[in-house]
Amino acid sequence: MNNSSKKRNISTIIILAIVLLVPGFLYIALNKIGSNQYLKLPVYGEKTLSGKINRKMGREIPDTVFHQVDTIVLWNAAGEQVNFLKEDSVISIVHLFDAQDEGLSKTLLSSLKPVVERFKNSKKIKFYSISINEKETTENLVNIENLYAKDFPNTWFITRTDTAIFDFVHKNLLIDAHRNADSTYSFSNNYLLIDTQRRIRGFYDINQNKEMERLEDEIKVQVVEEIRNNPLKVEQK
Repeated sequence: MNNSSKKRNISTIIILAIVLLVPGFLYIALNKIGSNQYLKLPVYGEKTLSGKINRKMGREIPDTVFHQVDTIVLWNAAGEQVNFLKEDSVISIVHLFDAQDEGLSKTLLSSLKPVVERFKNSKKIKFYSISINEKETTENLVNIENLYAKDFPNTWFITRTDTAIFDFVHKNLLIDAHRNADSTYSFSNNYLLIDTQRRIRGFYDINQNKEMERLEDEIKVQVVEEIRNNPLKVEQK
């Protein structure tokens, strides 16, 4: 057999090897890493291992227990009870305010309105503006609702508690809020994004440029994650 015939045989073997091996390699690669190649938001708060092992695609993955926000009873401007975070198919955006505050509270409420408008037709997304003033009057809440949330009765909830909310805010929402010596209130300038499992997935500082754009974008990212993980539960709502 001359050299040219040997070279042709070697070339044929190499081509056959590529044809046979590459599809198998691609299949394995896609199964190993392809399923995770989409944007996923971080989970904030303390994380612990449960001691259980989950198996995914042949791999053993330690089960992680993430920080979850507790449910709480709130009251809306009409004096009706609102069960905050009780629904397991709703993504929630939350911020604090005081109806008598003309500074930070007004900015947080005003800046949120365009975001609520963007998602007003989605049953999977709700917005909660929670007053930290336990003495907030119904009249004050009604005024805030009429100024900002009147057009979004099924999406944007202006609420208060009937007891001090500070412990709940610190331990669950992981942000600051307190009453000052002069009876005014100080509180976080962040919006929080909370997923259907009551886990915090984002903080958005109103004082930072483009944070409202990031909030809009990451709400969309979270919607996609929820649909991927729980397609029937989310889509049926």
